[in-house]
Amino acid sequence: MNTHVIVIGNEKGGSGKSTTAMHLISGLLRSGYKVASVDLDFRQGTLTRYLENRQDHAKGQEQELPMPVHHTIDEMPNESWLDEVMADLADRVDIVIIDTPGADSALGRQGHSYADTLLTPMNDSLIDLDVLAHVDVETQKISRPSQYAEMVFQQKIARARRDGGSMDWIVLRNRLSSLDARNKRLVGDLLNDVSNRVGFRVVDGLGERVIFRELFLKGVTMMDLRDGDGEISLSLSHVSARQEVRNLIAAIKLPEIR
Repeated sequence: MNTHVIVIGNEKGGSGKSTTAMHLISGLLRSGYKVASVDLDFRQGTLTRYLENRQDHAKGQEQELPMPVHHTIDEMPNESWLDEVMADLADRVDIVIIDTPGADSALGRQGHSYADTLLTPMNDSLIDLDVLAHVDVETQKISRPSQYAEMVFQQKIARARRDGGSMDWIVLRNRLSSLDARNKRLVGDLLNDVSNRVGFRVVDGLGERVIFRELFLKGVTMMDLRDGDGEISLSLSHVSARQEVRNLIAAIKLPEIR
């Protein structure tokens, strides 16, 4: 399959999966890629709601906003549903972005098995690090990989067996803080340790900004905003946020635009 599949996965809620997914979708569409999105979280459906808000906002403002080919579910589908969706999208689009549930599920595991690139956003804290590895309280060292890391390893094997493909795993350090330097260094050291054991790359993700939450209601992203559009005046913080998205896209090994 020539289509590149990006899976957004983390079994802990509140890590910024859907915000990351939506900004990637918008940034890639505006870069000229043909993009499809698949929302596997039939309980929350945050990405689907984001796209619905986007469509409503575009219609209400008579504004053109690029949209992906979107697939979603209302309830747990049969085992072949995702296989059929992926087969339908193969070679029709350049990139498929799959947003997975924030908890372990058979559908979420199946989604991971399609990843050319797996993006795992995590808040920059020891609590969120526990999703990837368990830390010994006394020594503050990694004691063993987490169940999520073991699941990813199993899906790498499933991917290789299905089509011989490989998975590039990237962990995004979201909401990096400049205030707690000691905690930042400790999380960074522990991430480097577990990355060598488990096999992922570490990349800076999206910062903590109120505007990300505000934009959700309109369905727009930082990549859609234009200074002087009557809704918002771009600040230095907004420009920095846009650059964070560009840096993330650059970190993914994407195919050339067809």
